[in-house]
Amino acid sequence: TYWVVLAKLGLGFGIITAVSVLVIACPCALGLATPTAIMVGTGLGARAGILIKGGEALETAHKLKYVLFDKTGTITHGKPVLTDIIVAGTHKKDDVLFVAASIEHGSEHPLADAIVEHAKKKKMTLKKTTHFTAIPGHGISATLEKHKFVFGNEKLMKKEGVEYSKLKKELHRLESEGKTSMFLARNKKIVGIIAVADTIKETSSEAVKKLRKMGVTSFMITGDNERTAKAIAKQAGIGPNNVFADVLPEDKAAYVKKLQAGWTEGKKHFPAGRVAMVGDGINDSPALAQADIGIAMGSGTDVAMETGDVVLMKDDLRDVPRAIRLSKLTMNKIKQNLFWAFIYNTLGVPIAAGVLYPAFGMLLSPILAGGAMALSSVSVVTNSLLLKTKKL
Repeated sequence: TYWVVLAKLGLGFGIITAVSVLVIACPCALGLATPTAIMVGTGLGARAGILIKGGEALETAHKLKYVLFDKTGTITHGKPVLTDIIVAGTHKKDDVLFVAASIEHGSEHPLADAIVEHAKKKKMTLKKTTHFTAIPGHGISATLEKHKFVFGNEKLMKKEGVEYSKLKKELHRLESEGKTSMFLARNKKIVGIIAVADTIKETSSEAVKKLRKMGVTSFMITGDNERTAKAIAKQAGIGPNNVFADVLPEDKAAYVKKLQAGWTEGKKHFPAGRVAMVGDGINDSPALAQADIGIAMGSGTDVAMETGDVVLMKDDLRDVPRAIRLSKLTMNKIKQNLFWAFIYNTLGVPIAAGVLYPAFGMLLSPILAGGAMALSSVSVVTNSLLLKTKKL
């Protein structure tokens, strides 16, 4: 209107400027800025063995304040071995092993596998039990040869009214060595202790160290007792104040929620922040769902992998800080893309409208406007593809 009515340059001139403005104002570059970077970022993660299920997880990872690790199968290998059998009174070690293995036979728990495997190495023929009852977070009870046995942690012994003070010194020794200790009692009388040890993954301490450098605080959560948990956490480089022990499977999500909201308990103070949960088991699924980002181990259960936002296909905990770095790199690319796309539109539209014509006689034709629009889109895509050159 200005060029036709006020400047009196004619209808043709007005149409040219109008078309140029419409062409160059096309927000193609703005529309490509985010999805192209997300696409390249998820592809780069997949090549590194980090399966990211959606853009939201990739955009959130760089904001993480806390990472909460499950112990068994995540920080540790999840393949424990039987290390000690302590007997009470005149009981024999093989008898304690036989009963424990018979009770645990058929269980899918890693600790049960260690006990049953040890019994098989001794060529024991295990017997079937009756009245089998699993007590989540405590242990199991079953009947074998008309005797009621309970096999589990210290909490279970207290619950069943079993006196175990004679073995308490041995219990503390085993726990201080990072071993998981389980009591066996028959008809409410203590029979012995079986200890199982699980070694930490070589990559666990390195992952925690890298997260610390990034300003991310690491925690460990487990159903093990406090002494055992702290001994394992120390090997992984996690401080004693950052260990949640004796946690029942159904309570793990509550600890995630506490960290998200901010939590103070005694000398412990953790301000509110975004939380990632790293786990591999079915019992980790509620916590994986509650966390801002759920990270599942590739060797974990199908339920955990289905629930998680990110899956570490190589079971390498160093991929946790790598995923955070990938998120930072991707978000930087998105910001760069948006900046250049915005600058293109900010400068291009006035030029297409003829703002330089009165002073310099410069006018952007629709053909050049179309070329500029295409160039801006190509530049955004090219900038996103440069993400592939980065090392995680």
